[in-house]
Amino acid sequence: MAVKIFITRKGIDKNIIELTVLLKKMRSLTLNQPGYIYGETLRRIDQPDECVVISTWRSREDWENWLNSPQRQSVQSEIDLLLGDTTEYAVYEE
Repeated sequence: MAVKIFITRKGIDKNIIELTVLLKKMRSLTLNQPGYIYGETLRRIDQPDECVVISTWRSREDWENWLNSPQRQSVQSEIDLLLGDTTEYAVYEE
């Protein structure tokens, strides 16, 4: 069963150029992952320093494999360090 992952990041206005480079790198890596279907990024209107990525995966297992991959964790730790906050994840079934 397909799952949607809601990935929330706050403080995106800090170091926006560096963050954009890292997010593009993450997206590029994600496109080649088994089970990845689709993703979109939304910026919150009432709090413009917050964004949500909605990522659709074939299964929870596919998502967890990507979430726990060393490749992803490396880029994610750079993002969290740059933002000064941790990224939040929520998994939903379709």
